[in-house]
Amino acid sequence: MKIAVIGQSLFGQEVYCHLRKEGHEVVGVFTVPDKDGKADPLGLEAEKDGVPVFKYSRWRAKGQALPDVVAKYQALGAELNVLPFCSQFIPMEIISAPRHGSIIYHPSLLPRHRGASAINWTLIHGDKKGGFSIFWADDGLDTGDLLLQKECEVLPDDTVSTLYNRFLFPEGIKGMAVRLIAEGKAPRLPQPEEGATYEGIQKKETAKINWDQPAEAIHNWIRGNDKVPGAWTEACEQKLTFFNSTLNTSGLVPEGDALPIPGAHRPGVVTKAGLILFGNDDKMLLVKNIQLEDGKMILASNFFKGAASSVLELTEAELVTAEAVRSVWQRILPKVLEVEDSTDFFKSGAASVDVVRLVEEVKELCDGLELENEDVYMASTFGDFIQLLVRKLRGDDEEGECSIDYVEMAVNKRTVRMPHQLFIGGEFVDAEGAKTSETINPTDGSVICQVSLAQVTDVDKAVAAAKDAFENGRWGKISARDRGRLMYRLADLMEQHQEELATIEALDAGAVYTLALKTHVGMSIQTFRYFAGWCDKIQGSTIPINQARPNRNLTLTRKEPVGVCGIIIPWNYPLMMLSWKTAACLAAGNTVVIKPAQVTPLTALKFAELTLKAGIPKGVVNVLPGSGSLVGQRLSDHPDVRKIGFTGSTEVGKHIMKSCAISNVKKVSLELGGKSPLIIFADCDLNKAVQMGMSSVFFNKGENCIAAGRLFVEDSIHDEFVRRVVEEVRKMKVGNPLDRDTDHGPQNHHAHLVKLMEYCQHGVKEGATLVCGGNQVPRPGFFFEPTVFTDVEDHMFIAKEESFGPVMIISRFADGDLDAVLSRANATEFGLASGVFTRDINKALYVSDKLQAGTVFVNTYNKTDVAAPFGGFKQSGFGKDLGEAALNEYLRVKTVTFEY
Repeated sequence: MKIAVIGQSLFGQEVYCHLRKEGHEVVGVFTVPDKDGKADPLGLEAEKDGVPVFKYSRWRAKGQALPDVVAKYQALGAELNVLPFCSQFIPMEIISAPRHGSIIYHPSLLPRHRGASAINWTLIHGDKKGGFSIFWADDGLDTGDLLLQKECEVLPDDTVSTLYNRFLFPEGIKGMAVRLIAEGKAPRLPQPEEGATYEGIQKKETAKINWDQPAEAIHNWIRGNDKVPGAWTEACEQKLTFFNSTLNTSGLVPEGDALPIPGAHRPGVVTKAGLILFGNDDKMLLVKNIQLEDGKMILASNFFKGAASSVLELTEAELVTAEAVRSVWQRILPKVLEVEDSTDFFKSGAASVDVVRLVEEVKELCDGLELENEDVYMASTFGDFIQLLVRKLRGDDEEGECSIDYVEMAVNKRTVRMPHQLFIGGEFVDAEGAKTSETINPTDGSVICQVSLAQVTDVDKAVAAAKDAFENGRWGKISARDRGRLMYRLADLMEQHQEELATIEALDAGAVYTLALKTHVGMSIQTFRYFAGWCDKIQGSTIPINQARPNRNLTLTRKEPVGVCGIIIPWNYPLMMLSWKTAACLAAGNTVVIKPAQVTPLTALKFAELTLKAGIPKGVVNVLPGSGSLVGQRLSDHPDVRKIGFTGSTEVGKHIMKSCAISNVKKVSLELGGKSPLIIFADCDLNKAVQMGMSSVFFNKGENCIAAGRLFVEDSIHDEFVRRVVEEVRKMKVGNPLDRDTDHGPQNHHAHLVKLMEYCQHGVKEGATLVCGGNQVPRPGFFFEPTVFTDVEDHMFIAKEESFGPVMIISRFADGDLDAVLSRANATEFGLASGVFTRDINKALYVSDKLQAGTVFVNTYNKTDVAAPFGGFKQSGFGKDLGEAALNEYLRVKTVTFEY
């Protein structure tokens, strides 16, 4: 019989071959035009045999068949049209032209699931039986008379691919029933309308998962949309598409990392087996693959894991295999002149059919090695694909866990596990020469552990790791949204470990545990979440400029990361200061080397461990405990460091600024010393002024950069204010920071305790009145009494210099003498923070306008927030932490101008 084949794809190709094998004459093949220079498999096969091939992009226009197309078809003299798989609308002039008409393959048991997404809906509806139909084409939509049907059982975990490959493809090729037509035995059975269904084409926008249904229905939806278009949901600030779902969860325990999903009955759980999801019946299903919003396919079990495995060095035999695979890629991608490691399979024009071809050719090359289609999606560049392939050939395609040597302590009703080595390139390592230093518990002066002490060579290694991660690693290649997702994940892990982090902060820094939980750790978590949200909102602008007649111009700006950043943090808020700077730095896309204070390194090292668990790629974050004179200096001098963020003393800040200028004019932001004035007027709410005045000085043991360094109290309320303050000070409980009722813990370290005693002795010597405190508490550890000085005059040392401890400095000012007290408040080279208490809104606005400080608190104090910029004036430094302004510290602006 003379047959015209109208269709496409591998299925069309196989049907064509089967017809020729059966002895039929294929007089012409009609298929789709080449895409990206690649011909459809059906057309390629027919051309090999010398069969005429026609590639029409359309068969009709304005509802009418194109005459030249019809003429060319009629010239073939076909007796039957066979449509094995056809995505084009074929006009009835063609359908009805042959003597025997036209037959079409349809992948469902008609009349059920008429329409183009029949396999999808067979699975979505949970049909127990599936199959295919061969029917006589008419002018309806899959409504023609039936010629033949074959059915199969739909297995519980069947997907579009498995059902197609197991039955619909192989049986469909053999089931086109052309022989019955040739023999005159082909039936024409009218389709019943009873049980007829039509569901629309499944598209990405309609494939969103409805979580308010049982687990089996969710499973059916996911497998019914696998592989195209993919069932998706929104989670972790991006669109996630799920593949390879199963209800076979026997023996699985939902233990792992939680994945919150809006609308879901319960959060998903990322386990070693994959992602466990829950229906509204509380039953489980398991998803094994996830496609990220940028198109990359990953194992669901690796959702919270970051960097790819380290690059393998290939053996000679493996290099030979790699070149053979390169040849396969070259054949599949004819438009690519030369396949390089960076060649992307899909960006070079490959389609899903090419994935199948690649998997099959690799199987032949590599002695039957079974790759999954997902492997190609997960390693779409040639270099990544070869690495994945070699790992599978070696039987080592899982990256090992990072080895961590913990120091463990049973404390605060829990066991805390603390890394104590340097963190470089994603690994915990000893310092050069195995040098260490003791970190001391300020509560009793005992040694907590030995911590690796970084040397200059360690700094160079860490900077090199950060530079490589920035320039060559995955961090610079992932989308901004993926970067944000990892930061959200890090914040979630910090929250999961918040009690442990707060306990370590109490042990290492003397922070009162409850305060550490709320502020040291709590604000750190908030900071990472805040900046994670900024990742995909960092954008430039278009700028109108003068046109260069007769041409026109387009000028735009781009905000780019600066590169490797060095962050040097103080000892008063070890984790929070790290977070304030690091979160903005990472959100901007940089990599970082962090130098924690030598006396408080432990929460920084615990943070490093959590970055690994969050999947932050190796080398992005590096942590180097060590001395400022060695590690901080080398970071400031290093030519590959492009930004320094520093919090500390003004003296050291000046030195860093000079080093940054001399080395490579690196960008720098400095948060330095303070002597913050707090002006309390007689018309204030005195109860609140006393309460907040206490907080302004004694919060975090006075080890607070914005602590009120000097209180100016109006004459008429001065004595009453002092009386109430002293009364409150005497109520404060000084003690173990891990006790829940402790108000005031130990000072951070012994040298600081000594400095505070000397500071108070200086004040007494100059004639200030020591009302209370001023001495070390007679107990083990570095405890210092909350202290109050009055009668402090402007020329005194304690009126000018920062104590950085629990020392309240009170000076009087005359009633109503507004401008005079402002002049005294501003008579300092510091300008970090300030405050005013008054019920008079005009006075509050006037004073806040005149105070020379980066932050002004009105009728409150210490009220910082992650969204509000923070930074000083004058010798308190420049640059901002927190808020949108902080991002600019870690970005550079590039201007691009086009002429057209």
